[in-house]
Amino acid sequence: MSLPQTMRAVEITEPGGPEVLQICERPVPSPGPKDVVIKLAFAGVNRPDALQRAGSYAPPPTASDLPGLEGAGEVVAVGSDVTGVKVGDQVCALLPGGGYAEYVATPAAHCLPIPTGMPLDQAACLPETFFTVWSNVFMRGGLKEGETFLIHGGSSGIGTTAIQLAKTCGAKVVVTAGSAEKCEACLKLGADRAINYREEDFVEVLKAEGRPNLILDMVGGDYLPRNVRVLANDGRLVQIAFLQGPKIELNFAQVMMRRLTITGSTLRPQSDAAKAAIAAELREKVWPLLNDGRIAPVMDSRFKLEEAAEAHARMEGSTHIGKIVLDLG
Repeated sequence: MSLPQTMRAVEITEPGGPEVLQICERPVPSPGPKDVVIKLAFAGVNRPDALQRAGSYAPPPTASDLPGLEGAGEVVAVGSDVTGVKVGDQVCALLPGGGYAEYVATPAAHCLPIPTGMPLDQAACLPETFFTVWSNVFMRGGLKEGETFLIHGGSSGIGTTAIQLAKTCGAKVVVTAGSAEKCEACLKLGADRAINYREEDFVEVLKAEGRPNLILDMVGGDYLPRNVRVLANDGRLVQIAFLQGPKIELNFAQVMMRRLTITGSTLRPQSDAAKAAIAAELREKVWPLLNDGRIAPVMDSRFKLEEAAEAHARMEGSTHIGKIVLDLG
């Protein structure tokens, strides 16, 4: 297939607010030996994109400087060592960067098939959140049937994914969210309890109603000591972001006395092999649930590529429920 020389993309002109995202022309990428090039139909919009735009989350040295960590479309070129993916396949993929563009290169091992009957805009929302939730909640956090699982930010893309996956494994799911509308959306997805953090203290609620065995937190700040206080004995805290900052005073005596585990990870800096291992587990254990329609991404809104700034403004306004995508058609 003959590819164009250039493509439309959105670049970060300088560190700053959403307005620094501007349309540009860039060369179409070529695949490395283990890569594919995808003609994207849709790209997901995620918090790390906004952090990169603000200048606080630099891409890895080998990655594109363009934002965008997930997308869905058609494979249009493959590297010399690629097996299992061919030109013409429709896939969704975890990207090292470069998703805010008409074409993107990514390792073939980070591609997954489009779930049965799922439109491409929904499929574009799968990789970043499903890789993150599966690796942190199940591979790292070890969530098991019958445990109580607390998700902070339950109405986010991560939260809505975590609710659904946790319910399929038989966990009791509690979420925090910032409005009655968001709490209701979480309950409709299957959460057993939704705590409006503007009206209730999750620590006091869960001390009375049952302490969580596992907490997934993306807030940080003063949530860190509060999470430690509320965890059940032998509980685990998995940290995946710090919307309120990473530095806080913490009493580690509680960690020792109640045998708590504090861990966490970020997805983007991990090796290609580590991401491929997550992809393999998703294909085996999660994709059948998507193919059967038992779970699905929760969609908030779609924006055109040239409206990337508006998409970021919506995400940072924290009024969205579920995922935001860019339409590259």
